[in-house]
Amino acid sequence: MQKAIVIGVAGGSASGKTTVATRLKEEFANDVELLCHDSYYLAHDDMPFEERAKINYDHPNAFDTERFIEDIKKLKQGIPIERPVYSYSNHNRAKETVPVRATKVIVVEGFLIFENKALRDLMDIKIFVDTDADERLVRRILRDVKERDRSLDSVISQYINTVKPMHEQFVEPSKKYADIIIPRGGENTVALTMVMNRIKAIVAEGEKM
Repeated sequence: MQKAIVIGVAGGSASGKTTVATRLKEEFANDVELLCHDSYYLAHDDMPFEERAKINYDHPNAFDTERFIEDIKKLKQGIPIERPVYSYSNHNRAKETVPVRATKVIVVEGFLIFENKALRDLMDIKIFVDTDADERLVRRILRDVKERDRSLDSVISQYINTVKPMHEQFVEPSKKYADIIIPRGGENTVALTMVMNRIKAIVAEGEKM
């Protein structure tokens, strides 16, 4: 089996990177698996809920990136993995895991995935989804309140105290590592089509080897 192609999709919180990653998964069907950095938040079983809620989840230290890197390496070598599951409502890792197949294409998604050099070096194509900050804030409020059982006050407080400063410190500077920058995220069908065509060409080249 040829080594898998790893495509990194980064961008600010609620930029539309998940939409882009999902579109890529839909396009390549059984030939692709999606791996989200958010699934690899560190476990904090030793902390009470009140303490877990205070953690800065927008800092690189909040993630078990070493395990994330090892799992991607295994998938590139054709070895299936068991990825962790993270509960946003409990601010902790769940007990169960989810099996992930080794496929031709692995889409890796997360807002900090270009910040870590060892992680970046595993990627064959790096895509940054670039969306206006005001639009990202509105999307984040709608998502966290509706889907993650968060209060409006907590979402806004987190954005001001950690999301925005961490974006400015880590996410925005990492944009320079991108091979492709997609403005407006999943709405940019022209850019998405170009990316998909390029990936198809890479997969076809690999199959001929």
